[in-house]
Parts: sequence; structure tokens; C-alpha cells
Amino acid sequence: MTGGYIGSAVTRPLFSLFDYWATLVIELALFAVALMVMLNFSLTWFREQMEEAEDGNDAENVDGKEKAFESAINDIKEAITGVAGNNKKKSAAAEASAETKKPSHTDAKEEEEFLIGKKRAQVSYQQPPFSLLNNDKGTPSSGDVRANANIIKRTLQNFGVDVEMDEVTVGPTVTQYTLKPAEGVKLSKIVTLQDNLSLALSAHPLRIEAPIPGRSLVGIEVPNKSIALVGLRSLLEHAGFQNASGSLMFALGRDVAGEAVFANLAKMPHLLIAGSTGSGKSVAIQSILMALLFRNPPEMMKFIMIDPKRVELSIYNGIPHLFAPVIVESKKAILALRWAAREMEKRYELLSAAHARDISGYNAGVVSKNSKKKDREGEEGEEDIIPYIIIVIDELADLMMAYPREVEASVVRLAQMARAVGIHLIVSTQRPSVEVITGLIKANITSRIAFKVASQIDSRTILDTSGAEKLLGNGDMLYLAGDAASPRRIQGAFVSESEVKKVVEFLKNEVEGVPEYSDELFTPVTSASSQETQGQIDFNDLDGGSDDELYNEAETLVIEAGKASASYLQRRLKVGYARAARLLDMLEKNGIIGPGDGAKPREILVPRDEKSASEEEQELS
Repeated sequence: MTGGYIGSAVTRPLFSLFDYWATLVIELALFAVALMVMLNFSLTWFREQMEEAEDGNDAENVDGKEKAFESAINDIKEAITGVAGNNKKKSAAAEASAETKKPSHTDAKEEEEFLIGKKRAQVSYQQPPFSLLNNDKGTPSSGDVRANANIIKRTLQNFGVDVEMDEVTVGPTVTQYTLKPAEGVKLSKIVTLQDNLSLALSAHPLRIEAPIPGRSLVGIEVPNKSIALVGLRSLLEHAGFQNASGSLMFALGRDVAGEAVFANLAKMPHLLIAGSTGSGKSVAIQSILMALLFRNPPEMMKFIMIDPKRVELSIYNGIPHLFAPVIVESKKAILALRWAAREMEKRYELLSAAHARDISGYNAGVVSKNSKKKDREGEEGEEDIIPYIIIVIDELADLMMAYPREVEASVVRLAQMARAVGIHLIVSTQRPSVEVITGLIKANITSRIAFKVASQIDSRTILDTSGAEKLLGNGDMLYLAGDAASPRRIQGAFVSESEVKKVVEFLKNEVEGVPEYSDELFTPVTSASSQETQGQIDFNDLDGGSDDELYNEAETLVIEAGKASASYLQRRLKVGYARAARLLDMLEKNGIIGPGDGAKPREILVPRDEKSASEEEQELS
């Protein structure tokens, strides 16, 4: 056994202690350990890869529809029995899990509702297979981790800051180096040395998290030499997503440690997404929509999509989860928001009559009532559960330019009151200015996602703190939860256009015949009852007139004059202040004028040309 001086120096002592075969085994083991140290991998990595491959094979082995139908019937009976009242089992399960986590009453109702929806879906709705989505691609490379850690420590020591380096975590986009400052060191002194660290590491931009939430450490995030692409499939197949009970659970991406991050829209309960052009906002919306579509049947969740850009969300036209075709006109968007406000009030009346606190409790009560009725009468005359409504606005700035007061008032009202009745907002904008993201909107939408922005001012507008200006783009985000004190850095999941098309085509093929909505959705419907029976919504129905015989004359006057005030209507119509104020309220309710703003005259929302055109159409008809 020869190998030069080094080989001889290693082999001779072993030969003196062991025989040939024992020496060979020891040297092979040393070679394997040296190889793992040099290539920076471990046996745990192989085990995780094998487990992921086994989980993927198990997920793709789906039973036939006939077997699923038979098992679903039995599961529904079990779920209904649990909802009707199996308190002993619930209390035993709660006591068993009390050491790890104490679930709330709301979480229990959400779990029941998600279970019911899941069993109902197995009968009438086929979930898209995960094979339509792509998995993670690439391996992140952080360079020489030990050398970078030494550079950070030496650079800080040169400026009189003594630190002790801690663990290093490699994420898809950045590597986080953690350090513990010595006693008496101000954190602000470390933050001010950010540019010096960036120069020493030859890396830009750096982000310093001081301190890391929940730990007595400071984190320095350095961009990787090569990044990994986070696929949505790996997140949706994750055990944390599969075992979660919330119906509106979705995947955000992976954090700086490479761990999957999920969020529940029902607990947010609304989400604001902002960032510069090309930073990944539209892809983030697509990934959220994909996760919700994979999780909920049409009976449990509906979308109202508003896309003023006309290109991002139009691809979803034709899926059974839509209340209406994707809205691209600003006027129809305003009417849709007003319809959502009326639907919110209607749902609150239903909840009040059923003595339910929220949509989860109401749906559980409906299922329990249906089960009793079915057992008593032996027929399936069931009441329908209330679906969640997700209102997605892809570009808020465009709507705010056209109807600023009306949009702000509608968004704020829904954000304040719509959570309990299952109406949630996902609002996106590429103009993070105070004219678009107003103080009222920020105060009522506390869960926010910031992508890369141009300046620190834009970052503070979105998150009330800096940091978004140091992001890398391409899905790199800061996520601020409503109950969190500081934002969390996440690399968002990437969903390509081809993946979205595959899922949309699958959902379209699952629908027998045509969807419940059509192109005639926005035309006036003579009978309100016919709308309800057909499952259609006419947003133009909110544009109706009034019982006051002077209403039409008042509407014509304010549109032609271009201004509206109570004193103006008093002079022109020769009425008292009370009637003039009531006419103004009717005009505001029907979207003719904007809300009042102190002593300023109200804004006219309907142009004069549009009014004259509608009058000509009425004369021709």
C-alpha cells in the first residue's frame, strides 16, 4: 500500500496496530469523512432527500374516483357527528395536546370547517395534482462561510466592536451570519458599520437584523453567490401545509434558514402587497391564489378579481371559483366593492339570526342542521354553507387615481368589518406612496408584504420601518404579520405562467358545462330572485335610483354643474336642508358623488359625457 510520504506516514502506524483489512477500513472511513467536510454535506442530507422522494411518491398515488366517493360518504358522516357534538373526544384530544399547544376555540371551528369542506370536495371536486407544479431548482452557494465569518469579526474589531461569531444558516437567497456583541456594545454602532462590512465582504446589499426577534443575537444577511429557486410544489407537499387546519392557509416561501413559511389569510385577515416594478408582486399573488385553489373547492371559497392592468389575472377566467369574470374596468371595480359591502351586511344578518359569531361557527351549524334533517327526513334538502370571498386587487394605484375617495372608503369599510363574515382583501400596488397607501388603509390592513423598493421612504410607507430597500428582488420579500413586532425575510415561491395555465385548464375541465357566471353578469337583472337562483351577481344593480321624485333632477343638476352641495340643491330645487342632505346621501350611495370632506364641495364621480350617453340609450330603448 503506497501513496507517497503522507500515505506512508498514515499507513505505517496503522499497520503496526492492525492488519491489512482493518487498516483499509479505517482509511476508507477517514476518506469519506474528509470528502463530506470538503463538499459541505452530511448523511442527514441524504436521509432528507430519500424522505422527500418517498413523500412525493405517496402523494402521487391517488385512488380512483369511485373509491374516493365511497370513503367520502363515510367520512362526511363522521365529520357531521363530530360537529353535532362529540365533546368527550374533543376534550381528551385537547388535554393530550395541552403540553405542546393550547388550541383556541376559533382554531377548533376552523378545523371542523376545513374537514367538512375537504370531505365534500372529495365527492364533487377533484383537487389538482401536485404534478402540475414544479419543485425546487438549484442549490444555494454561500462561498467560503468560515472566511466570511472571520472577515466580519475582523472588520468589526478594527472599529472597536468586539463580537463572538455564532451559527451560520444558508437560505435560498441569502446566508445569515449571527454574532453576539460583547457587553456594553451598542447595536446602533454595528448597524452604522453596514457599508464597511459590505466593502470587506465584496457583497451588496447587506441587511443587518439587530437584534434577531426572540434571540440575543445580531444577524448579518449576505447575498449568496448562487441562489435556489423555491418551487411551490415543495411547499404545498410540506407536512406543515398538509396538516394545517385553516381553509385559507397558503405558502409564502422559505426564510433565511431554508424553512418553509405559511400564513393563514383568515387570521391576517387582510393582506397588503407593495413593491417596485419587477420585484415579484404578481408572482406572489399567483402563488397565493394557487395555494388557495389547491386547498378549497368552489363551494368553500370564491374570488372577486380586479385587474386594471388586464394581463395578470385574466388567465383565471373560466374557473368555478370566480363569482364574476375578472374585472378590468374601474367603474365595475367600484360597484364590485360596494356589492361586497352589501354582502357583508347581509351575512351579518344571517350570523345574527343563527346566533353565530363568525363564518366558521355558522357553517358548522348549517352542516349540523343538515345532518339532523337528513336523518329525520331521509332526503338531501340541505342549506348551503357560506363560502369565503377573497377580493384580489392587483393594482390599487390605478383605482385610486380614478376614484380615490370611493376606493379608500370601500376598502377601509371592508377591512374594518368583513373578517367575521369571511370576506378578505388581498391588495397589491407598485406605487408605495401615501396617496395610494393612505393612513386609513395602513391602519386597517396590518399584515403587509414589501418587495424591493427604491428608497427607505417607500419602505417606511409600507412597513413603518426600513429594510425593503436592501432586498434583492425576484421574490425577495419582508413579511410583517399583524401580530409581529418586526418583519421577517422570506424568499417567495416562484410560479411560472405555464404552471398557472395547467392548473386553470385542470379546473376548467372539472366543471360540467359552463360556470355559474357569464358575460351578461354586469347587465341589469329585472328580478332579484332570479339572480339568487342562478347564483349570479349583478354589480350594476347597485346603481339604482331612489324613491324621491326629485332624485333624477338632482342627479342631472350636480353632474352638469360639476359640483354638489346641500346649499346648491336648496337653491336650485327650492327644498329644505333636510331633503337636500338626504338627496346628497342618495347620490353618494349610488356612486354619483364622493363622500364629504369638511367644507369642500363633493367630488363628482360620474362624468357628464357618461350621463348624457346613458340618457340617449334610455330614449332609444
